[in-house]
Amino acid sequence: MDYLCANFLSMQFKLEKTDTKSAARAGEISTGHGKIQTPIFMPVGTVGSVKGIHMKEVKEDVKAQIILGNTYHLFLRPGTKIIEQAGGLHKFNSWERPILTDSGGYQVYSLSGTRKLDETGVLFRSHIDGSKHKFTPENVMDTQRSIGADIMMAFDECTPYPCDYDYASKSLDITHHWLKRCVTRFNETEPKYGYQQSLFPIVQGSVYKDLRKKSAEEIASYDADGNAIGGLSVGEPHEMMYEMTELVCGILPNDKPRYLMGVGTPENILESIAVGVDMMDCVMPTRNGRNGMLFTQNGIINIKNKKWEADFSALDPDGTSFVDKAYSKAYVRHLFSAREFLGSMIASQHNLAFYLWLVGEARKHILAGDFAEWKNKMVVRVRQRL
Repeated sequence: MDYLCANFLSMQFKLEKTDTKSAARAGEISTGHGKIQTPIFMPVGTVGSVKGIHMKEVKEDVKAQIILGNTYHLFLRPGTKIIEQAGGLHKFNSWERPILTDSGGYQVYSLSGTRKLDETGVLFRSHIDGSKHKFTPENVMDTQRSIGADIMMAFDECTPYPCDYDYASKSLDITHHWLKRCVTRFNETEPKYGYQQSLFPIVQGSVYKDLRKKSAEEIASYDADGNAIGGLSVGEPHEMMYEMTELVCGILPNDKPRYLMGVGTPENILESIAVGVDMMDCVMPTRNGRNGMLFTQNGIINIKNKKWEADFSALDPDGTSFVDKAYSKAYVRHLFSAREFLGSMIASQHNLAFYLWLVGEARKHILAGDFAEWKNKMVVRVRQRL
């Protein structure tokens, strides 16, 4: 399409290997802030921080290669003026590796009771002070330029589940219309901080195959640096999510990274990798960690349960590459019982380290040629409750 310009050439993706018994891929993304080995899980740093964890720990202990920021939240607080004065989000939050920013479309979707949407954009009220604001494709691009993310997301409408076909179809038309305006604005503007930025379009279409196919073909035609899949993991059955993801991955370009937004459990991550996804994010590791849910190689632990009261083994005894060896289940349970903040911090850090370990192991098995067999065994293990 004639919406493209040189700005789209800023990011490089090298596909290293595809599994012979699935669509799982191993690759490498190169950005202005370093390389990312895929498949990759991206910790969510909504307001410029990964909740409850120091950036040094996110880098050195969790071993994250890229984190997320959110345009909606950063726009409201601290605002683009402060971020620009700091020299961009990387300098503001002391994160030297790549950053991806969500456009805010999902957050505006979640404010359905206080927002008004039409073809021009979305009028909404701040969840902080009730003040009125409007997001348009143009000012969302401008805001992400100010934030300075290596990867910017197009402004889209995320459809709820369930929604009828007519609503999903009309919503998709708006998303595609907004994408054209996003690309135009992206091409009219320049990065602010001396490195290139990339824009990812987002496939929508709810759970309707023909709409997903239509959207994937439209998005693929832009030949962007990478492409995202949105509007899933919003309440639909997991098998339906996998079906839609597999359909879309079969249409999106093979030589560009594919980002499945907002997914999910360890099982979701493994199954999504198997159908061709390269990048994923979710608040689950930290959100569930703060509530006492721990993910391990052998299953899911509710650390608040009395059964762990006198268990002095490590949180994940088999997790030799994790950061939790110093802490026993009994100690972390005690911290939660005492309502000590450290319990939530340890649990969040453990979960993120496990997620990064999991995608790292997936990559190793893709390169080794035995991913499908390994994945089938791991799915059974990680889904069970301990």
